[in-house]
Amino acid sequence: MPGSRTGRPPVQRAVRKPAVPGTPGENPVVRLFTRTRKAWDRPLTAYYLILGGSLLITVLGLVMVYSASQITALQLSLPGSYFFRKQAVAALIGAALLLAASRMPVKLHRALAYPILASAVFLMALVQVPGIGVAVNGNQNWISIVGPFQLQPSEFGKLALVLWGADLLARKQDKRLLTQWKHMLVPLVPVAFMLLGLIMLGGDMGTAIILTAILFGLLWLAGAPTRLFVGVLTGAAFVGAILIKTSPNRMARFACIGATEPGTGTADCWQAVHGIYALASGGLFGSGLGASVEKWGQLPEAHTDFIFAVTGEELGLAGTLSVLALFAALGYAGIRVAGRTEDPFVRYAAGGVTTWITAQAVINIGAVLGLLPIAGVPLPLFSYGGSALLPTMFATGLLIAFARDEPAARAALSMRQSRFGRKRAGRPSGPGRWNTMRRRASAARSSGER
Repeated sequence: MPGSRTGRPPVQRAVRKPAVPGTPGENPVVRLFTRTRKAWDRPLTAYYLILGGSLLITVLGLVMVYSASQITALQLSLPGSYFFRKQAVAALIGAALLLAASRMPVKLHRALAYPILASAVFLMALVQVPGIGVAVNGNQNWISIVGPFQLQPSEFGKLALVLWGADLLARKQDKRLLTQWKHMLVPLVPVAFMLLGLIMLGGDMGTAIILTAILFGLLWLAGAPTRLFVGVLTGAAFVGAILIKTSPNRMARFACIGATEPGTGTADCWQAVHGIYALASGGLFGSGLGASVEKWGQLPEAHTDFIFAVTGEELGLAGTLSVLALFAALGYAGIRVAGRTEDPFVRYAAGGVTTWITAQAVINIGAVLGLLPIAGVPLPLFSYGGSALLPTMFATGLLIAFARDEPAARAALSMRQSRFGRKRAGRPSGPGRWNTMRRRASAARSSGER
């Protein structure tokens, strides 16, 4: 081989292989899609989506409650942060419930089903006792506890139906009784109708709709035949139509679907129309946090049922789409947990919680957008209301516990913990590590190294 001018042998350069067209390594779009799909299919994806999504929704909800409730508090001669402080206290208690639920074993969840159901039924019946029950906005569904603090037992009825219904169906599936329609319906449907009756005694049809959605979700997960499912749905729709037709207030709410201007008479549509005004004035990025105009007395229930409208006005389309994306991620993760488990109780409970949160979010957001009648239900984890926040955060803790209990997720968590332990064990720290470095330095100096 001939030498170069400097007398050194020439440098041998590696021959580059031509890139294969269409491979993920050369196409950035395909590479991004492949990485996203791999990250989406990881064992802990559902766990992180539920934990991160629920916490982000709760934190953003606290910010929007503070922004949307200031004017209402001042109009009631209260401090501007009054409603925010109450919601923050409820969020702290809910965080403790979420942590406790996420650490409970499945057996303990099943053991709590009957006590929670009995407590919910007792409190919901106590609401109808004169002198104990409190009426708010025409619905008597509240119990006064201490001072300004009130409790809405019907919110805990949702959690009770999910846990008790999941335990009931799981035990019947273990005994192979779900193939018979009478075992599928009894006693699940009668108990659900009892809860619905107690709720409707107070006039709260919005909560009754959510409870009905949970019932149908459990029946669908149990594999109810189509004719049975359609029969129960037809019966519920018939009863609901009678309740709506006999109530002028509910008929007026249906008349406000798609309204763009306030009317007169019973169906004034003031709240629905001003919710649309708030969303329309937000634009792409909103008018700025705290700069809402509709919350200055124009939009009723700005910090509760219509907080999504204030979010659209202050944070714009970007803010509302972010909230929708968080709820979509939470719903997907719940469906994934329910679909990948082999435990029937986990499947029914995860499916029931996912149905609960998703249906309530759809009904609330649909009412704000003018696509559905105003049902008077809060946006889960987002709207003001401690009675709604506490059971929802406990239910979210159930989903986190179920996501962590998947075999693949449990193996991934154990590997991560063992890997972290090996790193800590193999890497000394503190005075011992400093002394080791000093001994190495002194040994180097004695051997003549610099």
